[in-house]
Amino acid sequence: MNYSSIDRRSWLRQSSLALAGLGLGTRLMAAPGNNTLNMASAGNMPVKLNANENPYGPSPLARKAMTDAINSANRYPWQLTTQLREQIAAQQKLTKEHVLMGAGSSEILGLVAARTSVENGNAVVANPTFGIWMNAMAAYGTPIIRVPLNKHKTHDLPEMNKRISNDTKLVYLCNPNNPTGTLIPYHVMKDFVESVHRNAIVVVDEAYIEYTDEKSLAHLVATMDNLVVVRTFSKIYGLAGARVGYALAHPDMIKKLSQLQPWANAGPGAVSLAGALASLQDEAFVKSTRKQNEQVRDFTCKALRKANIPCIPSATSFIYYSTERFNGDFPATLAAKQILAGNIVEQEGKWARVSIGTLSDMQQFVQVIETSFT
Repeated sequence: MNYSSIDRRSWLRQSSLALAGLGLGTRLMAAPGNNTLNMASAGNMPVKLNANENPYGPSPLARKAMTDAINSANRYPWQLTTQLREQIAAQQKLTKEHVLMGAGSSEILGLVAARTSVENGNAVVANPTFGIWMNAMAAYGTPIIRVPLNKHKTHDLPEMNKRISNDTKLVYLCNPNNPTGTLIPYHVMKDFVESVHRNAIVVVDEAYIEYTDEKSLAHLVATMDNLVVVRTFSKIYGLAGARVGYALAHPDMIKKLSQLQPWANAGPGAVSLAGALASLQDEAFVKSTRKQNEQVRDFTCKALRKANIPCIPSATSFIYYSTERFNGDFPATLAAKQILAGNIVEQEGKWARVSIGTLSDMQQFVQVIETSFT
């Protein structure tokens, strides 16, 4: 690329991580809790609260590791891939044969969709839940049975159980759930997952589990050959743009899913793998991110309640709230104020999702709330 043709200031705003790797962005690499580039103040760019991204960026250890890895990006990262699989497995008291890497958890979910289509059955999912990957399932021709959430905006497990039949080949559970932020306790999840017949793949999407104290179901894959636990480095680890996700499953299931990859485990690149490996070692950053998320989330929830806006107690990095009292399109009102938040998910109650940004980000969000809901 010919950088001489690009306005340097614009390039700095758009490529802060790349610049850090080139030694030009050191001011963005402060200690945890103070390493955020406020995009709203950098050239009047929008406050981005629509994708559940970590507003504090990758950890300092991950940034250094990624910078160093650029020098070896000309080589295939086989060794790094194996190391990361081993580290993840050790964390979960499993083996690397229980781990399959993907370019984000969305790739893993796409593999499950493809595998389900081979079985010629239906899929049972909650509604609403994380569903971008279901477009692939629909394209494969798999019927999707959508079970509404209960009145508490959490999975209606008894109703889902009723909808599961011998034709069901996939059951998907996002826990904590996106977009509602609700959490099913471990023992309830365990009982439900174990009750599903073994001819169906049970997917438990734990993208936000690190924001909670809840126990993961990952250990169950050692004996359950139909369970797939999906995890990602996109959320609390701040590596959404690096695209690193993985499946935890019985080795027999891992083999079935890996056969659907053109090249098993080859989704994440060298720089991304280096960042993920370093992230697993930076416990201080994870704790700091979680603490700040909780504090800012509490601040936002209190502001919503003060404005008499219903919101669902969240165990995640986002809040599900009702815009029913607003006369008009509230997401559009936010966008007009340079705040990008989620669209209306449920028309009844006009429920929408907003990601938790920095305190400054959410103060701007709350300011619009206070002037719009009277």
